[in-house]
Amino acid sequence: MDGARLLCAGFGRRCWREDRGAQLVEFAVTLPLMMVFVVGIFDFSGAFTLKQKLTNIARDAARAAAAEPASDLSNTLPVSVSDTFQAVKNYLATNNIHDCGIAAPVHSTGLTWTSTASGNGCVTPGLILTINRGYYFPQTGASLPSVSCTSQAVSSGTAIVGTCVSIQYPYPWRFGRVASLLGSAVALPTEISATAVAMNEN
Repeated sequence: MDGARLLCAGFGRRCWREDRGAQLVEFAVTLPLMMVFVVGIFDFSGAFTLKQKLTNIARDAARAAAAEPASDLSNTLPVSVSDTFQAVKNYLATNNIHDCGIAAPVHSTGLTWTSTASGNGCVTPGLILTINRGYYFPQTGASLPSVSCTSQAVSSGTAIVGTCVSIQYPYPWRFGRVASLLGSAVALPTEISATAVAMNEN
């Protein structure tokens, strides 16, 4: 007979039913799982909400820019691009989204203007706003626009010219750090993006 059985022999059957420490062991085992679930729920719901807000901002900005005249697109900063930038900045402020200190967009290539910001407490890679006032896409069979707002190839038929607005916003995930408590590495995107296209009216 081992020591534990000798010890319990004097107490009878009650010794084998002792479970005073079981709750503590169960709590220690389930606590990391509960933390992963709770943080995951808050983190993914926050990311989903941000995605919805950015989508709305990009859609409204693309519509506003597409309605503006295209007569000054040869300027360093056309009125339509400046107005779109201000609309995005105002929407960010209205929705309580940090604008990272974003400055007016600069001409990058073709009819595309880009603005980047990574300061003022904004996490890497920062906020990137892309406005393409000459976004070409085919009349049929067009694919979804990329975050760079690069025009699509038009092999045949009529090309439609529109305005593409893309917003890439950094999102500091907490889920990955909590998941590491369970020994698993989770690779999540460093940013949430939204892109919208509207057909030019002028």
